[in-house]
Amino acid sequence: MTLSFYKTKKLRLIFLVYWVLLTYIVAALVWWFIALNKQNHLMIQFETQQLKKENPAYFTDIQKLNAVEKRKTAQYIGEGATFLLLILAGAVFIFRSVKQQLKSGQQQQHFMMAITHELKTPIAVTKLNLETLQKRKLDEGQQQKLLQNTIQETNRLNALCNNMLLASQIEAGGYSITMEEIDFTEIVKECVQDCTIRFPQRHIHAVIDENIFVNGDRLLLQIGVNNLIDNAIKYSPKETSVSILLQEKNKEIQLSVKDEGKGIADEEKKKVFDKYYRTGNKATKGAKGTGLGLYLTTKIAQQHKATILLTDNVPNGSNFTIVFRQ
Repeated sequence: MTLSFYKTKKLRLIFLVYWVLLTYIVAALVWWFIALNKQNHLMIQFETQQLKKENPAYFTDIQKLNAVEKRKTAQYIGEGATFLLLILAGAVFIFRSVKQQLKSGQQQQHFMMAITHELKTPIAVTKLNLETLQKRKLDEGQQQKLLQNTIQETNRLNALCNNMLLASQIEAGGYSITMEEIDFTEIVKECVQDCTIRFPQRHIHAVIDENIFVNGDRLLLQIGVNNLIDNAIKYSPKETSVSILLQEKNKEIQLSVKDEGKGIADEEKKKVFDKYYRTGNKATKGAKGTGLGLYLTTKIAQQHKATILLTDNVPNGSNFTIVFRQ
């Protein structure tokens, strides 16, 4: 709490110094313009005084000096305006970059806190189960239950590591996508079955059309589907159901995952696809997650030239739909 307050106070001081310096630079530029323009006016006055009125070209020389003064003033205005625009453009760019970096740093800090919790939980459960098996003599049923629980936690840890690794590879351009004809029906069924085993207390209702094929990467598609189902389970009450619909109509393949949770506010509907972003309402604060699932699913959809849509699930909840166009 104290460290966070200290950082906030320090950032405010930095931004205050930034705006003071920017104001000083702009004020100095305006002052130099006024000073140069005044000096120009005095020089023209001095040269005017040197002219002799009896000279036939007196009025012509006066006009020339006035033209020189106007030209100099226009030059100062043009140069000053150019410098001012460059300074303001640079200031806005720096301000937005710093603000973005601070936001990114804050998101990464939240991500590290979330990932630490997400990693420690399956590791702790797995360790406890193995120690129990090692130290106690259990009957066959108890052993199988502990082993099944350990496998589930290991799969959860593996999925988490896959998400982090894939996010890094996609951003670095290091993931080589393998496009082939995939039985998408089989992939969705496997994902549903996996989630049914991992969350036996949840009611998962699936309607999956047969013989639906897409051209894509099997691993990426599997991760994308799992992320959508996991997201629906995490952000909806345990007593509610999660609905999965895979169908092909009008030359489009649609995969919809619906939950009956609190839903997502309209102002957050686009933000939830950003990296590390997590909805901030009270209903979702206790949900586990790292903010990578929907971000990765969006990237996977883009890799397969598909579109991911987010709409409200009437009467309550959210509906995520991936649309593959043939």
